[in-house]
Amino acid sequence: MRFSEFRSKQWLFGSLAALLAISGCSSGNDWRTASRDSAGIAPDPVQTPEAVLHVYGADAWGWRGWFAIHTWIAVKRAGASSYTVYDVVGWRGYHGRQVMRIYQDVPDRHWYGAKPRLLKAHQGEGVDRLIAAVDRAARDYPWKSTYKAFPGPNSNTFIAWIAQQVPELGLDLPFSAIGSGYAN
Repeated sequence: MRFSEFRSKQWLFGSLAALLAISGCSSGNDWRTASRDSAGIAPDPVQTPEAVLHVYGADAWGWRGWFAIHTWIAVKRAGASSYTVYDVVGWRGYHGRQVMRIYQDVPDRHWYGAKPRLLKAHQGEGVDRLIAAVDRAARDYPWKSTYKAFPGPNSNTFIAWIAQQVPELGLDLPFSAIGSGYAN
């Protein structure tokens, strides 16, 4: 390869990297002000007496959303008036906190501006047993305090781990769930 060809390729790769970095920062949105509202997908827990288990995915924040999603699980036991959300988020690891969290929250929140889509839904008879199995699997997750965007463990690794432990979920994550193969 001649030096001029090398410089041309170097310029091209440098330009692409700069474009990716700028586009992720100049989307007009700021993660602090991006929507975290409900997408209106999950049934109202007060009006839904039966158990509900949903798996959601939404485009990752910034330029990563061009090719990757963030996934989480939301559950409501029969008779419950709120949802419990199971997820992993990397920035929780700052200052030594666990990246995995189980907490009451809005189940179908926009993921920092990105509308979630329903990847899997279970509702009604037998779902409380699935929820109990998901809860056990989540609590046994081996990387509760470890996060690495690529190759994992990350949010998609967590959901893939649960799916392996609870095959009755029947969950196949999409190709864009980068890190889901880390659990294998």
